[in-house]
Amino acid sequence: MNKTMISRPSKIPVLIYRFVKTVFPLVETELDYWRSRAGLCPDSLLAKAAIASIRDKKFHCQGGSIYALYPGADIKQTVEFIVAYQTISDYLDNLVDSLEITDQQAFAQLHLAMRDALDPEYGTSDYYLYFPYQNDGGYLAKLVTTCQENISYLSGYELIKTGILRFAGLYADLQTYKHLALEQREDLMLAWIKPELKAFSRISEWEFAAATGSTLGIFCLYAIASNPKLSREEVKAHQEVYFPWINGLHILLDYLIDLAEDRETGQLNFIRYYGSLDKAGDCLARIWNFAWEAAGQLAFSNFHKAILQGLLALYLSDPKCLDPEIQPLSKLLISRGGTGARLLQWICRDLRKSGVI
Repeated sequence: MNKTMISRPSKIPVLIYRFVKTVFPLVETELDYWRSRAGLCPDSLLAKAAIASIRDKKFHCQGGSIYALYPGADIKQTVEFIVAYQTISDYLDNLVDSLEITDQQAFAQLHLAMRDALDPEYGTSDYYLYFPYQNDGGYLAKLVTTCQENISYLSGYELIKTGILRFAGLYADLQTYKHLALEQREDLMLAWIKPELKAFSRISEWEFAAATGSTLGIFCLYAIASNPKLSREEVKAHQEVYFPWINGLHILLDYLIDLAEDRETGQLNFIRYYGSLDKAGDCLARIWNFAWEAAGQLAFSNFHKAILQGLLALYLSDPKCLDPEIQPLSKLLISRGGTGARLLQWICRDLRKSGVI
């Protein structure tokens, strides 16, 4: 296979230049392909959900594709995997969130796609078995097999397999429980979380749940598995940094900017469990500190630290952060991210204005 390699970017301006100039066009090409496939879904409701997930959540694929620049990764192959996998995630989120369905069995069956996509031996399942809309013309299965094909090229796959499937299983559990009817979802989520929380003494139930909702740990493990000399110790170290710290920060930032919107629509929002934005600010700053310190212990620590600063910049450059309710917290977190976060926030605002993200 002809591998497209890059040198190891260590400075934020160089990393961002390569990200925007090299990776973004590849992401757009992949999204164009999946957009055209989505439009071919025979069921109009599934087609609408698939197209909307690409249109409205493109920045998830853009942001996640930063891992294509991980030292040693094949850029094109990594972008193909990340875009396909994130598109599965965003498409399923639309299906369980926007069609007024609250069937636990249907949600769990749909999210088998998140697991299948990470193991070529699984093949594909009947994802729509319990779902009322089913004819997608092979769209979801094609996304799954695209991921399987790309992941089969990884020299370190067997070393990351257990961890990457664990992350996918936790993600699927969260998506199954959080979209259930209001009167049952909280109790079921707590029953799921409490046994898991025994291994995580420094986070709350809802911080654990938030950490399960990120795909960044999966993308990180995929990227490091490009290394033919990868060790089990390195895999374990990356898993422990991303879960719960980097994953948790990612999703809590996502919920922070959606706080007002979720309040109006009655959607579950983990930030609300802090009780106040002052408490949320303290806890997010604590998670930031843990994530920043832990990232510093990884190989290519500057890469992971740039991702942390990029998370702050991407989410806190959203116009929703101008809301007087969350603006003070936004400023607090950006200050924690230092000069790098402020620089990236300025870049993200410019990219938003120009319609790139």
